[in-house]
Amino acid sequence: MLARAVREVEAAAERRRVTPAVRAKFHAIALIVRDEHARIRAAQPAGSARESKDQKRLDGIVAILARTAVRDAGLYGLLGENAVVSDATRSLRRELLAQVGIETAPEELAPPEADTPTIDTSRRVVPQSVLSRQLANPFLAPDYSAARQRSAAPRRLSGWELLTPLLTSFERAADGAAACMPLPAPDHPRVRGNRTLMPHQEQLVAAAADGHRTFLLADEPGLGKTAQALLAAEAANAYPLLVVVPSVVKTNWAREAGMWTPHHPTTVVHGNGERVDGFADIVVVNYEVLDRHVGWFGQFGFRGMVVDEAHFIKNKSSQRSRHVLELSERIRARTVRPLLMALTGTPLINDIDDFRAIWQFLGWIDETEPRAELMDALEETGLTPADPGFHAAARRCVIDLGIVRRRKVDVAADIPARRTADMLVELDDTVGRSIRAAERDLARRMVARYDTALANRRETVSAAGGVDGDGIDVDLVRKVASWEQKDAKNATGGENVFAMMRRIGQAKAGLAADYAAQVARSAGKVVFFAKHVDVMDAAEENFTRQGLRFSSIRGDQTPRVRQRNIDAFTSDPDVAVAVCSLTAAGVGLNLQVASNIVLAELSWTDAEQTQAIDRSHRIGQTEPVTAWRIIAAQTVDSRIAGLIDSKAGLAARALDGSDDEVWSSADVQHETLVALLTDALRDRHVTMEG
Repeated sequence: MLARAVREVEAAAERRRVTPAVRAKFHAIALIVRDEHARIRAAQPAGSARESKDQKRLDGIVAILARTAVRDAGLYGLLGENAVVSDATRSLRRELLAQVGIETAPEELAPPEADTPTIDTSRRVVPQSVLSRQLANPFLAPDYSAARQRSAAPRRLSGWELLTPLLTSFERAADGAAACMPLPAPDHPRVRGNRTLMPHQEQLVAAAADGHRTFLLADEPGLGKTAQALLAAEAANAYPLLVVVPSVVKTNWAREAGMWTPHHPTTVVHGNGERVDGFADIVVVNYEVLDRHVGWFGQFGFRGMVVDEAHFIKNKSSQRSRHVLELSERIRARTVRPLLMALTGTPLINDIDDFRAIWQFLGWIDETEPRAELMDALEETGLTPADPGFHAAARRCVIDLGIVRRRKVDVAADIPARRTADMLVELDDTVGRSIRAAERDLARRMVARYDTALANRRETVSAAGGVDGDGIDVDLVRKVASWEQKDAKNATGGENVFAMMRRIGQAKAGLAADYAAQVARSAGKVVFFAKHVDVMDAAEENFTRQGLRFSSIRGDQTPRVRQRNIDAFTSDPDVAVAVCSLTAAGVGLNLQVASNIVLAELSWTDAEQTQAIDRSHRIGQTEPVTAWRIIAAQTVDSRIAGLIDSKAGLAARALDGSDDEVWSSADVQHETLVALLTDALRDRHVTMEG
């Protein structure tokens, strides 16, 4: 059985098709061989003919494993005694043994704890250059003195639940000022080549030079967070430095590092890391392949870690978030005061709870309570969550740990103002009628669901208990909207709010492209954003028919192709339009050669829209930036536009000190469905009254 299985793995390696399943089989074979060696030594007299024959057969399998491992560094790492055994490997090992009638031990069959999320490690690899680095530096040991001892349990705050009040403090305690820690005045301007840091950038670098080591750098998009992070790492001597970024900006980070910190070699991790420089000072990796490399990252000896677009880790149950949090924990355990930086111009996407993962990455809190430094600061306030001044004081304690938020209007007066202009378009009669009919069908379906739920309700709701002036049960409306939203997310077909938005985007594609072409011919380069691939395809076909040259920037491109297309748009005067994916190109890119943006499709969040606009509205822009939102009149499109605008106040309240009323957790999708159902019920009420 082992001989047959190992030949299958060898053949896959020869064809360069080492998939996660092949790695799991390789590891399972290695584990069984190790067990068999031990069993034979225990069962057969040493030196016996039977023992020698069995060992020889196993040695032949070991030789094949070794030859195969040479072809793939990821397989080589699985031969180590301490290699992490994945669930896939355990399962396959049980299956292989079952083929020859061997039962596994009961504890091996036991499933993992239900409340402990498992991480698939079957894809993990170790690049060969990293193994070479480890061999070249065999005496480098981790410095475990870094682990700061937790303070003795505070007597005054002992027993208080503190995380919720800390988060709430950012909603309640708006004092009219942006959330920003005190920053030192810079000593002198830093110049790299023909680039000079602006004063607000210098302040953060000076803070790192003074010894501050954790930052939530939440500057508005376009204020140069990448340069600040690179030079802060240089000031803190936080090398080697790990930088985790969206795939679309990997190449840009390498370029920026080459310009701002040219004396520190940078390597970019692609795929399995075959071309990784294990001796580089700066290692840049994207979220999508982080799971393959998290094993050797944890042992590499990083002294600093930067997480770009840190709102990507807001979902703590996701694999990417768990990997990021695991790495930050390892770095804090092995390094004296590491530099940890979370970069995002939009740290809050849905609600204030989005802060949790970022604060945990920075080491300010753990799963249940503040860590020692924050707890000490809260103790020094002399307040408890029951005291009136607690929220303002607690917010200040968190800010002083390293929140840095600067607005363009405050620190970069030379950047022109931006504005968003809505362009209402009328859809083709046939298409428009079809979309409006779909909206009515959706509303009727929700009304029927509402009526059924209301009829089946056991208790009677009084007018004072959630019924508005038209007799509508507002609580039930929100529940029905939640049911519809859940069904829509799980649906594979049929008409729902997501399908409608896609149809609207398709219907607007030609109109939006026509307008972008008009702007390009009259005002110069234009950035065209769309959410769906078919909308981008339709726009590009339109531009081709009109003889307009364009660059396409999408999520499925290799970094080299994407960068070539970016360079064509920014450098070639004949390339008039950049056709960009709203999700793949909405972060990290510098497209300031254009001052006009066309948003062909609406995002579900103001943050995503803002990120897209700030690809052009950033330092170095010399003209006013206008974002043209193409909105389909008389459809749900216009309703969503208003909702995402009203949602924009959350970050303003939490970080900029605004007193505007904001939503805490309701999202635009849910509120859209609530509005559709409410309008339908009111229309029915008016009809019945008439």
